[in-house]
Amino acid sequence: MSAVAKEVSAAMRRKAPKAASSWPRALPSLDSKFNFKDTVPNVDAAHFQPLGTWSSEKLNQSRAENPFLMTWVPGSARHKVPNMTHGEGVYLFDDQGKQYLDWTSQAVCANLGHDVPESVVESAAYQMRTLPFTYGGIGITEVRTRMNQLMAEVLPGNLRAAVYPSSGAEANEAGIMMARRFTGKKKVISWYRSYHGATGAAGAATGDMRRWYGSDDNPGFIKAFNPFPLFFKHGGNGATEEENVQAALAMLEEQILNEGPDNIASIMMESIVGAGGCLVMPEGYMQGVRALCDEYVILMHVDEVMVGFGRTGQMFGFQHYDGVMPDIVSAAKGISGAAIPMSMTAVNEEIMEFFEDKAIGWGSTYQAHPVAMAVAYENVKYLLQNNIVGRCQKLAPLFEACMQKLANDHPSIKQFRSIGMFGCFDIHDPNGVNPKLQHEAAHAAFAKYKEAYNENGLVGLHRYPHIHCAPPLVISEEELIDGFQRLDRALSVLDEALGYDEESRGAPYERPTSYIPRIDLALPPTCFY
Repeated sequence: MSAVAKEVSAAMRRKAPKAASSWPRALPSLDSKFNFKDTVPNVDAAHFQPLGTWSSEKLNQSRAENPFLMTWVPGSARHKVPNMTHGEGVYLFDDQGKQYLDWTSQAVCANLGHDVPESVVESAAYQMRTLPFTYGGIGITEVRTRMNQLMAEVLPGNLRAAVYPSSGAEANEAGIMMARRFTGKKKVISWYRSYHGATGAAGAATGDMRRWYGSDDNPGFIKAFNPFPLFFKHGGNGATEEENVQAALAMLEEQILNEGPDNIASIMMESIVGAGGCLVMPEGYMQGVRALCDEYVILMHVDEVMVGFGRTGQMFGFQHYDGVMPDIVSAAKGISGAAIPMSMTAVNEEIMEFFEDKAIGWGSTYQAHPVAMAVAYENVKYLLQNNIVGRCQKLAPLFEACMQKLANDHPSIKQFRSIGMFGCFDIHDPNGVNPKLQHEAAHAAFAKYKEAYNENGLVGLHRYPHIHCAPPLVISEEELIDGFQRLDRALSVLDEALGYDEESRGAPYERPTSYIPRIDLALPPTCFY
């Protein structure tokens, strides 16, 4: 280009409009809103009365004037929930003095009932007086070190406690993150009949309808059928249990191959499915899943949130399956007996070593909270010192015999399952049909059943068409039989409401006589090893 051309070109560029010029724009103005910064709160003087002194009238008035929301039911459901005032052993009492036997240990978590051991109270009080909180990355308390050593001694094999979150969902979040970071892979396979929590990744791993509220939008989570689909058998009609197991494992392997083994970080499952119906995996299935994980270099993540710490007659549910050792275990509920929010994520030594020089990528302000650690520490020691796991084993035959008696006497019961002190009835209508699919509203018969359930002095969790039985592990034989008698009367209402005729219903409940205690409560507290 000549010198003249260059000069002309430069002159034209100087005259060109500037592309970075802004456009005039008026911002929206704030509508006048009063934020009450100079207003003194009008606080009810009744707040400064001791706890336990508000009357029923005062409680109900406050609930009416200051609404709060529920979780898995509409907010208005709170109007039918009683005001509970105190607990004694396996019982709760409302503000009218009515006694309720806690038939599901609340959400299968109040495993020691509603009398917190004095050692737990004292330990919590000691920690609150000396150091109620220190952030996990700033200070380590004595109780954290003690609890970690106790978990290393209680956890089987090479499992080690890694972190101590506040809930089962958080424990699963940590486990999922560690699996992804350790493997460098993203996908997680879990079952349709499952529940793992309501937070982001845990909600996406969940298989039941609770993931429909928004968790399905999270990528990287694949659903598979476990050996208990509702409407078919993996091996076809007439298949043996072994054939069904082999077909279910073949289906899982094909899904692994289609998703790409190099893309799958973990297979995540409850060792014994909880809310989905107390599903105990058939012989050989969990061993087959472990073998598939080994074959395709996938981590096995077992969710023990509901059944860990003794519910099933073993310290952990996966210990019912010979030879099965998971890579990741998440636990909660029973670790503190629900006296305080507390959970744990444990991993094998190889994963622990991997994170020695890198962050796990998960955290929480209240991880390893000192007061929560103190409560859990004393709770687990109480389990050991009082042989609660062995006690569960001893009561299991009576528990199963009672469930069998009700299954025989009530036509609405299709079948049942039980293990340790955890059981579930499946309900069907007179046509053999499932009366409550996940996308359907509950059958009107269940409302009548729930009313009879409460009238007969039972309180608990309801996940229709399943009826769970999971009383506190400290329940006595007489209390257990009393609970089944109360349930028997409620089930009679359900039989009638579903349309079963009177002739098909059994005789009034009587104590089963054919059971043999499995162990003596006098055995030493380490008998579960």
